[in-house]
Amino acid sequence: MLVHQILKSKASSEVVTIAPDASVTEAAKTLSARKIGTLVVSSDGKTAEGVLSERDIVRELGARGATCMDDTVGQMMTKDPVTCEPEDSADMVLRKMTEGRFRHMPVVQGGAMVGVITLGDAVKARLQEVSMEKEALEGMIMGF
Repeated sequence: MLVHQILKSKASSEVVTIAPDASVTEAAKTLSARKIGTLVVSSDGKTAEGVLSERDIVRELGARGATCMDDTVGQMMTKDPVTCEPEDSADMVLRKMTEGRFRHMPVVQGGAMVGVITLGDAVKARLQEVSMEKEALEGMIMGF
């Protein structure tokens, strides 16, 4: 399965972004209100300059305490995030996420973001593929 097929199956294709000069407190409020785990950091809403996840915030809270909430998103974000393209495979996305130990990946086409794919999205797509392969093999064995 390809990334663009996965994006079509998602309930929403909206990419939730936040400006790098926003506070981490504002980012945490957005994550909570939207019930999501990651924000793409973007000055223009089109390019992915970084990613800020709930894990990034919790890690800093544990290390530095509540004072980190006054930092800007740009100070805490993971810069230059790994991205994929709509024609990439779910297997490739899973491999990159597993190797990089992250769960969210911006999808970029022609330099502009067109979506975000999560580890859960990619796993769900792969499970659907495996199920279809199983059914096809069972049909071949049974003579259908």
